[in-house]
Amino acid sequence: MRAVVQRVTEARVMVNSRPVSSIGRGLLVLLGVGHDDDESDVAWMAKKIANLRIFDDDEGKMNRSVMDVGGDVLVVSQFTLYGDARKGNRPSFTDAAPPEHGEALYSMLVNRLREQYALKVRTGEFGARMVVELKNDGPVTILLDSKKIF
Repeated sequence: MRAVVQRVTEARVMVNSRPVSSIGRGLLVLLGVGHDDDESDVAWMAKKIANLRIFDDDEGKMNRSVMDVGGDVLVVSQFTLYGDARKGNRPSFTDAAPPEHGEALYSMLVNRLREQYALKVRTGEFGARMVVELKNDGPVTILLDSKKIF
């Protein structure tokens, strides 16, 4: 499972020019699910997202999590995080999960963030062509991979 986590002052998702979700201060999480991911990847990713200390404390150091600051989380599915462009110019997506598996683990992650970590979580629309707008705060952008390849 891979994620691009961005600290934002606000973010929103639109589908067909229709607003789907929006958040204020918090995290925008672009989430890709790999074909070999399972519940252990969901558990690792949810814990990492919830506890990632990328918000400033009173001294201006990144030392607080989204839970600490009472922030929101917007999770948007993005299978293209598994795009492999090492050969040629057209990415291969063979490492991405098939839609049924991807959606199941995506939903599992969203539910875990809500239930286990009591976070206010909004979502995009799985499998839809979305427009994502954000105001990156910092900018702060962190890459996560549950297989720890980076």
